[in-house]
Amino acid sequence: MDAERPVASPCVHICALDDEDLCIGCQRNVAEITRWSRMHNAERRQVLALCHARAKAKGVLL
Repeated sequence: MDAERPVASPCVHICALDDEDLCIGCQRNVAEITRWSRMHNAERRQVLALCHARAKAKGVLL
């Protein structure tokens, strides 16, 4: 069985924190950004779902 490829980072190189300490580019918080490289794929997928929900709530989905 082939090893699963790592889930790609949602970083879009627009790196700045908003008033809620969320990145305005990817919608991750600081802990999620700094831990990303050490997360397993299931955790990365959970973070991506949170990012999507945050972006939807803010009306910033592209």
